[in-house]
Amino acid sequence: MMNRKNFVLGGSSVLGLPFLESFAEAKKTPSKKLIFLGGGFGFTDHTFYPTEAGKFSKIGLTEGLKPLSKYRDQMTMVSNLTNHGATNPHGGSTSYLTGANVAGTPGKRFYNSISVDQLAAKHLGESTRYASLVLSSSKDTLVGDFGHGKGYSLSWDKNGKPIPGIESPLKLYQKIFSSDLESPEEIKTRIAHERSLLDIVKLDAKLVKTKLSKLDQDRIDQYFTSMREIERELAIEAKWSQTPKPQATVQEPNKDLLGEKQIRTMLDLLALALQNNSTNIASYRFPVDPLLKSMGINISAHNLSHYHKHEQRTNMSRKRDEKITELFGYFLDRLKGASYGESNLFDTSIVSFGTNLRSGHLLKSLPCILAGGGIDNIRKGEHIKLKKVDTPLANLWLSLLHQMNVPVEKFSHSHGTLDEIFV
Repeated sequence: MMNRKNFVLGGSSVLGLPFLESFAEAKKTPSKKLIFLGGGFGFTDHTFYPTEAGKFSKIGLTEGLKPLSKYRDQMTMVSNLTNHGATNPHGGSTSYLTGANVAGTPGKRFYNSISVDQLAAKHLGESTRYASLVLSSSKDTLVGDFGHGKGYSLSWDKNGKPIPGIESPLKLYQKIFSSDLESPEEIKTRIAHERSLLDIVKLDAKLVKTKLSKLDQDRIDQYFTSMREIERELAIEAKWSQTPKPQATVQEPNKDLLGEKQIRTMLDLLALALQNNSTNIASYRFPVDPLLKSMGINISAHNLSHYHKHEQRTNMSRKRDEKITELFGYFLDRLKGASYGESNLFDTSIVSFGTNLRSGHLLKSLPCILAGGGIDNIRKGEHIKLKKVDTPLANLWLSLLHQMNVPVEKFSHSHGTLDEIFV
């Protein structure tokens, strides 16, 4: 168990993880976790994707999936999914979790919508210190073409605005463990001041509203909705200001970690954040360019995705595939090793792993692997080819929202749930 074994953080020291008092509550009512991992740029078509449907025990694992051998019977791969909102292969991860047609909304040059993780966080986030954790990597650490499209992470807020991701293991560590610079009394005073300012703004808006056109009144109503959201966030902050953060059980990671070490340490810390109930929802956009550099591959992820008819690039692409699935397996190991309630994090988590592209410029039949015991009655240990080609990716996201008991009937371009993947 993670709280009994030595825990290693890349670039820091080895420490024992003792019993944490906050876990006692988790043992009473363990909550499900929902995590979205994505690397972007797709995979090598002929060595990553299974050509047959069926149980992995019968069809075997492809070269690119071999690092997941220990999870062969505990994961599900779904094929024939298409993000109907994606129209630009260079749009990267922009609409991967939103499904929005960001360039095709009439009257708007660019428009995105809320991502599935943030919709889940909106409904489920009040029970944890952080409604969600959004992880990414800063652009200035990347080599060559950034390639993920607009945005700073996989996540977008309710207004379709990009959410900056936590960019380094050190910043994530500080988010989880470091004491706030303000005392609880200072936070209380600041929140009271911010609430009074909101009241003044709302009063002014009400006085102005009676003199506005219908269109402008609608805009003011939207503004009030935003005000209510800010008030809700302030209430949550006030509540958690009285609760100390978990005691740090590992030392601060090196601030200069990049590439594979950075990703592994981010995943280590994410597992800890989920285990100590800092959050139940998370997304992480893997920094693929720095990963390639740490592997000794001096070509950008975008250029590497154009591996066709280039033997050397093809070989590099295959190595990239195996490394990324190895890292996915590493995170599953962290979840397996983390005690949670009467079991472990893996058994109460839903983990989605995929990318915005299949291979090259192909936007159809995206890769999606699901793992974790938090998905009820899913067909495990199987590659499932959905009967309908180009089944909306949003149908899968809606299915996962329902697994988390989020009360929504539709998400993005969905037209139903994926009943085929359940027993």
